[in-house]
Amino acid sequence: MFEAVLTLCMSLAGAPCRDQLLPGYEAPTQAACLEALQAHPPELAAQTGDPTCQPTGPVLHFDEVAPGVFVHMGEIAEPDDANLGDVANIGFIIGADSVAVIDTGSARWIGEGIWRAIRSRTDKPISHVILTHMHPDHVLGASPLVQGGALAVGHVNLNRALADRQANYLESLEQLIGAGSFLGTEAVQIAQTVSQTAEIDLGGRVLDLRAWPMAHTGNDLTVLDRDSGILFTGDLVFHRHTPALDGALLGWQAVLDEMIALGASRIVPGHGGPILPWPVSASDMQRYLKTLESDTRAAIASGERLGEAITHIADSEAKQWQLFDAYNPRNATVAFTELEWE
Repeated sequence: MFEAVLTLCMSLAGAPCRDQLLPGYEAPTQAACLEALQAHPPELAAQTGDPTCQPTGPVLHFDEVAPGVFVHMGEIAEPDDANLGDVANIGFIIGADSVAVIDTGSARWIGEGIWRAIRSRTDKPISHVILTHMHPDHVLGASPLVQGGALAVGHVNLNRALADRQANYLESLEQLIGAGSFLGTEAVQIAQTVSQTAEIDLGGRVLDLRAWPMAHTGNDLTVLDRDSGILFTGDLVFHRHTPALDGALLGWQAVLDEMIALGASRIVPGHGGPILPWPVSASDMQRYLKTLESDTRAAIASGERLGEAITHIADSEAKQWQLFDAYNPRNATVAFTELEWE
């Protein structure tokens, strides 16, 4: 198979370049790919070069966890130049008419790998790319999927959250994974927002979307596949990876309680897993958040200052989670700030 690519280079002489996928021009031969480019030329910026057709690039690995449900497990690690930002779970679901993608990783190259993985299994259109929340390891790979025709879907608060943070996200991720690998990455505009609930019909296969109040973040969204009973939780559920609190501790606890009543039999968490029984797998998250709350309340009651309190809050959980030292002090800071002014 061949695909259309455009070579992108940084402006400095001798700077790295990267071949960027132009989705939608896949063909069994190079000649057929070139014919497709000539028949329907892509809209390109004036300063870019001409696209070419090359053999298909790297395909992101997915496992089929239920009929028509595919999951890629990201590494439990911080983004760096070794994993190139592949640190979050990603899914896609194939219906009779189309395909929906759930989360897209930290960089454009991951979105391109998702596109190729889907194209290796079906020629049905990718109709929706659903983003579960604002964090860059879940949203920054979306652009090739949107350019290929997918509708970007997210929480009603997601566009504002991305607008406020995307410049910092893009700068920090470029530094972490390397400018060459990050070339072409950009945030997308959410075209369909969800304020409460919504349904997406992929053709005899319905996905139930639910927007949640302030919890892990202020823009968390879950996706339930009715056919399989699998719930994609985004980062409302972490497994092995220390949870990251960027919203409201008490709100997160309340949302987890509500999620247990959704009727899912299994979940795909935002990190770890990649597939877990539900609701039994909620227990680790509930215990961690409860410990975070109780230790924080105790520190506040004893008159501790924030700087002192975060050195020991939730320390009893340290052996239960990976990346604990990177995330728990931040969580303790957010929890202390929230509960101090109750």
